[in-house]
Parts: sequence; C-alpha cells; structure tokens
Amino acid sequence: MIFKSFHASTIKVLKNGGVGVIPTDTIYGIVGSAFNKKTVERIYKLRQRNLKKPMIVLFGQISDLKKFGIPLKTKNYNLESETWPSKTSIVFSAPGAKFRYLHRGGKTLAFRLPKLKKLREFLKKTGPLVAPSANRQGEPTAKTIRQAQKYFGSQVNFYIDVGKLSSKPSRLIRITRSGSRVEYPRK
Repeated sequence: MIFKSFHASTIKVLKNGGVGVIPTDTIYGIVGSAFNKKTVERIYKLRQRNLKKPMIVLFGQISDLKKFGIPLKTKNYNLESETWPSKTSIVFSAPGAKFRYLHRGGKTLAFRLPKLKKLREFLKKTGPLVAPSANRQGEPTAKTIRQAQKYFGSQVNFYIDVGKLSSKPSRLIRITRSGSRVEYPRK
C-alpha cells in the first residue's frame, strides 16, 4: 500500500509489528518498532544487513531516550538544550543484554530526533522506530519509492511516498561515557 503522507493506518501497522518505508528528515528509511525484536530481525533480513551492524533509532521526544537507559544530561552535555531536533544522529553507549538485538553486541546505539516536526509527531504516536536506509546493504540508497519497491516489493506493509529525496545522510557524533563529544567525518 502506498500513502502520500503519514497516515493513522500506518501507525497501527507499526505498533502491531509491521514494517514500512517512510521519508525521514534525510533519506527514505525502512522502519519498524525498536521495541519489537521480531520486527528488527525482519528488517535485518529484508535489507540483507550485516548482523553485527547496529541499528539507528528515530524517536519523537527527548524523554524516549530514558526507555533505552540513555541519560539526558552528562557532565559535559545536555541533550535537551543542544543538537536536537536536527539531522544529527548521536551514538551512545548501550551496554547490557536488554537491547542486544539492536546494538548487536557492539554496546552502542545511534539515535536521532528528526528535524521535521511532522515526522516527530508521527514518532510520538508510533514510539521509537529503527530506521536504516531503504536499500539492501551495499546497494544505493533509495531516493524514490519506486526504487525502494524494487528492493522490497510487497515484503513491507506500506510505503509513504513524498517524491524524490536527495538529502545527505545525518551527521554522526558520539557522546562518550564522560560526556565528551566526538564527531565522525561524513563518508
């Protein structure tokens, strides 16, 4: 099913373990609930993603980070006043077994509070979503829904088509346990 905007039925699909392709604030992503292990595994399979590579998580409000055990403030950093919402993904330490299906043993996870208000409102209704790019690993990122459909066809539950997207991937920084900030160069 193809929609032209975020739709109530897509929220229901995602809350029930479904998978869709949506526009993010950077590129099209293949998304599913970050709290549903089976959904996350389905996305790994659909993307033919390296099983050791962790997922990125999009969320709608800063307080969602608490659900992952991520502190909102450190000695040197305050997430509520810096960086977000923006096209910046931040990598945090995520030790422990609870979210191993997301961090894949690497004990870090990337999170982004998107710049687009419409997307943040959608994420507040769906809850945090894993959102790797809409392509098979090693293939070009889908810039249109037609390209995404070539990768996934009817294997996803829905597509949201807003036309061609050609933004750069998000900026990536890491917050260390001490609260220091390290920026990764864009590839």
